[in-house]
Amino acid sequence: MEIVGNGFLARSLRPIAHQHPDTVVLAAGVSWASGTSDADFAREAALLREVARDCRATGRRLLFFSTAATGMYGAVDGPGREDSPIVPCTPYGAHKLDLERQLHASGADWLVLRLGHLVGPGQPPHQLLPALVRQMREGRVRIHRGAARDLIDVLDVVRVIDLLLAQDLRGETVNVASGEAVPVERIVDHLERRLGLTARREYREAGAQHVISTEKLRALVPQTARMGFGPGYYRRVLDAFARACADGAAGAGGGAGTRGGADDGGAAGPVPPAARSCRS
Repeated sequence: MEIVGNGFLARSLRPIAHQHPDTVVLAAGVSWASGTSDADFAREAALLREVARDCRATGRRLLFFSTAATGMYGAVDGPGREDSPIVPCTPYGAHKLDLERQLHASGADWLVLRLGHLVGPGQPPHQLLPALVRQMREGRVRIHRGAARDLIDVLDVVRVIDLLLAQDLRGETVNVASGEAVPVERIVDHLERRLGLTARREYREAGAQHVISTEKLRALVPQTARMGFGPGYYRRVLDAFARACADGAAGAGGGAGTRGGADDGGAAGPVPPAARSCRS
C-alpha cells in the first residue's frame, strides 16, 4: 500500500505497508477535533481531492479515515451506526462528513473507516490521553461532567485495517472502535493508579457521550471477538499507554503528512465541551 502521511497513524501502519498494493491510505489530515482552523480543513479537503484523483487515474482504492467521535454521532439516538441519519454537532464532525461525501463523488474506489479514540506510543500531544497525562503531571486535570470516550489500541486498529483490506471492500463505511464508552473520570482514575499521580480535578459543564456501534465491524471481522473488546478492554489499553509513558514513548508527537497536513490519528483532541446539539 502507499501511505500518505508520516505521523502517528501512518507510522503505525508501516509494518503492513508491503501488503495491499491496490490501496492508497490517506493518513494525513486534521487530527485536532477542538482546535482546528478553516484553513486546516481546506488543506485536508484539497489533499483528499488530489489523492482521490490519483486513485481514480490508477484504479487503486483510497482508504480514508473519518471519525466516530461525538462530533459525528453525538446527536444520534442510540448507538452510532454507519447508516444512522447524521447531523454533525461540531465543526470537526461536519468537516469529516463533508469529506466522506466528497470522496463518494470523486469517482475513485473508496473505503471509509470511522475511528474511535486511538491510543498508542508517539501520538500527538494534543490528543486525549497525552493531554490528560500532561494535566495530571501539572497537578490539575479538567473534566467535563459525564464525558465518555471509546478507546482503542492503535495496534488493534492496524490489525483490523489489515483484515478489512484483505476482503477487497469498496464503497463501504465501517466504524472501528471498541464499542465501549468509558467515562473520562474513570480513565483519569486508572491513569492515576498506574502512573502514581494525584491531580486536583476541575469539573466543567456537561460533556458529551455516545456509544459507537461495532455491529458491522464484528460481522466483517469476526477476529475482533478475540481482541478483548468489552467492558474491561480500556484497562489493557491504558496499562500499555502508562508503560509507554514510563518509558518516555507516549505523546511524542506526530508529523506532517508527506503530501501536506498533519497526521490524522482518528477521533482526537482533549476533552471538549459538548456542542449544544450533542447529546450528553
